[in-house]
Amino acid sequence: MSRPSARKAAPKGEYIETDSGNKVSRRSAITGTANITLGGKTVIMADVHLRGDLHSTRASTSTSGKEVTPTSISIGRCTVISTGSVIKPPCRVSKGQVHYYPMKIGDNVFVGPNCTISAIQVASYVHVGANVVMHPFVMVKENVKILPNTVIPAHMVIPSGSIVAGRPARVVGEVGEGWGGDRTGAGGGLGVGGGGEKQWLEGGDLRELVRSIK
Repeated sequence: MSRPSARKAAPKGEYIETDSGNKVSRRSAITGTANITLGGKTVIMADVHLRGDLHSTRASTSTSGKEVTPTSISIGRCTVISTGSVIKPPCRVSKGQVHYYPMKIGDNVFVGPNCTISAIQVASYVHVGANVVMHPFVMVKENVKILPNTVIPAHMVIPSGSIVAGRPARVVGEVGEGWGGDRTGAGGGLGVGGGGEKQWLEGGDLRELVRSIK
């Protein structure tokens, strides 16, 4: 009598999807997960490194007096972090000790491939091109487009509605009215999810892009 053949395990997809719709690549590197919050319907692609292990060492307590886990990286809804990017909180050295500060990334933010982000804040509806470097304590306001290969120096504040480029970065224009609005043809075909994405809008709602990534 022959032995029953063992069932093959079901193939695993590229992404682990959470109850809140976040999609996290199995090939991403996430450290300090307890210190990272994802708002929902956010995508973390392959080879992305989220450094949640870099967090404040100062004691933090809730209103009830209990100690709480410090938040190192907070990412909002419908945000996409593309392949090869590194997201790490900013730090400064004081009296010989390194102190890390929490980083906040807003909703509908697109971070292109191979970026290094150490900003203190990236507000909502921001489009970051490929190979961008944001040095510590950069603050990016809402509705901003950062062109590829831009290097933003530490502590720079980028005003709302700006287009930024250069090494070092400078404001080179304005996104204008209708940024992220009902336009067609912008952003499609970048291949961030394998090339089959529906068209999506730079600076707009990224739900369609998030749905297309599988």
